[in-house]
Amino acid sequence: MLIGEVARRSGVSARMLRHYESLGLVRPSGRSGSGYREYSGEDVRRIFHIESLRSLGMSLREIGRALDDPGFTPSVLVGDLIAQTRERIAAETELLTRLRRIDAADPTGWEDVLQAVALLQALGSTSAGARQRAALSSANETSPPVEALVEAALRESDPNVAGALRWALARSGDGGPALLAEGLDSPVAAVRERAVQSLAELPGDEATAHLRRALVHRDVVVRGRAALALGARGVGDAAPILIEMIVDGRNDTDAADALSVLASDTATADRIAAGLVERLALDTTRAPARGRLTQALADIPGPGASRALVELAEDEDRAVALTALYLLRLREAR
Repeated sequence: MLIGEVARRSGVSARMLRHYESLGLVRPSGRSGSGYREYSGEDVRRIFHIESLRSLGMSLREIGRALDDPGFTPSVLVGDLIAQTRERIAAETELLTRLRRIDAADPTGWEDVLQAVALLQALGSTSAGARQRAALSSANETSPPVEALVEAALRESDPNVAGALRWALARSGDGGPALLAEGLDSPVAAVRERAVQSLAELPGDEATAHLRRALVHRDVVVRGRAALALGARGVGDAAPILIEMIVDGRNDTDAADALSVLASDTATADRIAAGLVERLALDTTRAPARGRLTQALADIPGPGASRALVELAEDEDRAVALTALYLLRLREAR
């Protein structure tokens, strides 16, 4: 079979077949009377083998070894190819992500593109100072890449840089709350905590809605941070979680402060006082928890809290009774 026929049947150009021959990958079995290359059926099969291995990403040198070295171990090479392919996919994915972020910034000229690239590089810097400066400078851009800011905020461990990123996100406009809410489902606890902390510092109804949903999150830390943020925003749904935080001793001082913010009217204040008293009745054997619940009544205004303190002043637990008596005297002195 002459080279033209081989090229037609195999789909490999005559030029490439000659290149294979120059590398020693293919050696035509003979020559015609006119001096043309003649390929046998075995030669054609070898060409198909070469093309099959090329489709796996193997170099021509690796293919030559694979076909000619009797001691060649395919599994080793395949393992290397898998590792190389994963690295290539990771690099391409990173490039795609960067391009998407630049596109999301809606650049109007090359200056905008270059500015976005510089910001992305700075956010990925190994220098905490460079990352912090990048976060702060992003607020000066017309359309900062929100996706990049969110990703940086979710992975940032330096508290100063994290604070700057949350500050930048609060000024970045639309898109941030939904992306941060996705971080609440991360399998990594630290990422979930950063997500809810960032949501807590975002203004607007969308962030509040995501925080409301986080009140039933499986992660107790996420629930607590969401409750504290919602309490500061005057969202009454947070009260049960805040009371649980006081019982458990988790950020109990902050939780008590949030309850006092929620108790802005008599009806709400009485409901909160009733919730605290209910937990006091349930936790009859847990002295520290009962003490914290009693102290939480201090800044709850209204008759409900006052009645509860009067009753607690006669409590069998002397520490609780003394605390209640002290708080009643403070209320009378106001």
